[in-house]
Amino acid sequence: MSGRVQGQIRGWCPGALRPMPSGDGLVVRVRPQGSRLTVEQALALAGLAEAQGNGLIDLGTRAHVQLRGVREESLPQVHAALSGLGLLDPDAGTEARRNILTTPCWDGPETPALVAALESALADGPTLPPKFGFAVDSGAEAVLGAASADIRIERSRQGLILRADGMASGESVSPAEAPERAVALARWFAAHRGEHTRMARLIASGLLPPLGAAEHPLQGPPLPPGDTPFGACFALPFGQMTAATLRALAVAPLRLTPWRSVVVEGIHGLPCPPGLIADSADPLLRVAACTGAPGCASASVETRALARRLAPLVPPGCTLHVSGCAKGCAHPGPAEATLTGRDGRFDLILNGPANGTPLARGLTEDQLTERLRGPLAPRL
Repeated sequence: MSGRVQGQIRGWCPGALRPMPSGDGLVVRVRPQGSRLTVEQALALAGLAEAQGNGLIDLGTRAHVQLRGVREESLPQVHAALSGLGLLDPDAGTEARRNILTTPCWDGPETPALVAALESALADGPTLPPKFGFAVDSGAEAVLGAASADIRIERSRQGLILRADGMASGESVSPAEAPERAVALARWFAAHRGEHTRMARLIASGLLPPLGAAEHPLQGPPLPPGDTPFGACFALPFGQMTAATLRALAVAPLRLTPWRSVVVEGIHGLPCPPGLIADSADPLLRVAACTGAPGCASASVETRALARRLAPLVPPGCTLHVSGCAKGCAHPGPAEATLTGRDGRFDLILNGPANGTPLARGLTEDQLTERLRGPLAPRL
């Protein structure tokens, strides 16, 4: 197992075996099985973040955790620790294929069994584009519809369905056949995708997969912060916490969500740890912001302090995205308002992504505040 970092490739998604250089060191991305950490794993990751990183831990939109500030010479120790915790794949190819997002809204053994069977089936799966992923959304309702996934196992009124992203309905499947059928659908995509890297784009081009798509998913809302049927749910401002916070949460297994929140499994009435969010009306939940400068080498602007200052200006139901550069890592899709850093200032984009067409360029923070409080506020 090599401890060296490979050169960056366009479209590359980092992992534990292929960490990503950033402005504050290496970013080591860990994909827990079932989007869930045991108490032992959570405590050990907190210790790793302090001993081998800078003590900061990110939670991504596919429910993965990222250790920040890791030194290249520390990778062998980090990899050995992750392997001992069951958090390291045997090779980078297996790690890339095991891109599975799991609903936090499950009871009983079915969902963990589906995830384990899908992981096993993917061991012999096809080579797929870096961001291509799966969602096991098999709770009482499908809640991951807005999260990124190309092949989805969901719940309908009739039972489980297999749905290709970009199609409104899916094919009825049994729990036993769903994982193999999902991998077969991935093989179909790999054989027919051409230049397309996502399932929805291939389907939009007019090519439909061989699915008997007749059942619609039972769609439910994202899990809000606060007490939930599955445990206490706390959101992380901008998807980041300290090692000390992770250690404080690890009083029970942790379910990680794509909404950058953590569910303390089966625990209710837990006091909210300092710096986290337990109120679904908190304005910080309406703002997405990446690491920004100086933590990210691609960014020319600081992002998160500005996002905190602007959050009270964002009306309920709207999203403000503060991005250090045009890559838009914190919020890949469009937002009602996006501020994209460029040469130390910001471009303002309405109803678009970070690389969209700006309404105004080169704005200072004072000018941004005027724009958001002025005539553009009703459109935000």
